[in-house]
Amino acid sequence: MGFSGVSIWQLLIILAIVLLLFGTKRLRTLGTDIGNAVKGFRNALSEGEKTDKEAEEPKAPEPGEVKRIIEGEAHREQDKPKV
Repeated sequence: MGFSGVSIWQLLIILAIVLLLFGTKRLRTLGTDIGNAVKGFRNALSEGEKTDKEAEEPKAPEPGEVKRIIEGEAHREQDKPKV
């Protein structure tokens, strides 16, 4: 017995029918497209993790670079009191 009552022979028959319907060339290009999509997805995830780590770690100022922190309150235009 295989997966959910499907035997190996039934899977082989299904594979043979798929090969007859689509052909090996179309299946090869489909496999390549799926592989490229998975690779792109993994690259996007790893880039997202890199940017998250960079955002968490504060960058040290370079020599000669001046950083200023301005303290105050920010208000939206609609929240400002009318004078």
